[in-house]
Amino acid sequence: MDAAVRAWLISQLGTAADLADLTARYTRLGTARAVALEVLNQRLADLRTQPASVNLSSVVSVAYTENIKSLERQIALLEAGGSPAPDDPPAVDDDTEDDGIGFIFFTGMERR
Repeated sequence: MDAAVRAWLISQLGTAADLADLTARYTRLGTARAVALEVLNQRLADLRTQPASVNLSSVVSVAYTENIKSLERQIALLEAGGSPAPDDPPAVDDDTEDDGIGFIFFTGMERR
């Protein structure tokens, strides 16, 4: 994993991400996007196993629903190809039709 991939992963996962864990995942999975998706899906699964909110009357109230929604949005964005990773393959142009303008020059035309 090079410095650009490491920086991209930190930008996606935060500075608290364990670099040794990210390196091991990168070695196993092969791409930064796969690493980010695996970590985010794991975080989402961990949040879903906890209560969505906790209320202690007149003491404290904590809700995790917005955190869950945020992780779901980030995962969807990465799955859709958003936020290009440094090691993503180059985009393939599916448009094989030439949209350019062509010119044809005629020389030596005979007059009749």
